[in-house]
Amino acid sequence: MSLNLSTLPSKEIMPGYHGKLVHSETMSIAFWTVTKNAEVPEHSHVNEQIMHVMEGEFEFTLDGVTKIYRPGDIVVISAHQKHSGKAITDCKLMDVFSPAREEYK
Repeated sequence: MSLNLSTLPSKEIMPGYHGKLVHSETMSIAFWTVTKNAEVPEHSHVNEQIMHVMEGEFEFTLDGVTKIYRPGDIVVISAHQKHSGKAITDCKLMDVFSPAREEYK
């Protein structure tokens, strides 16, 4: 399979979080465009997750510890680890999940 990010459709998964999503058998990757002040409430999931901030500033809370992340920052989130986030500015984020996020398909 070969894809180009510019031609992938975007889905609004939650208010202010627009994702271009790619899935394989065992993983998912999401390229997010996030609107300033958009929030994702605290949650956890069975998927391991790696978040990469590509543009903007993103406030992220992992296990009760809140930090501001900027371009180039990467956060590794273990399965079942509680986390939440808020876009301080308009942001572009990339998330990788394993196993695949079935609910995003």
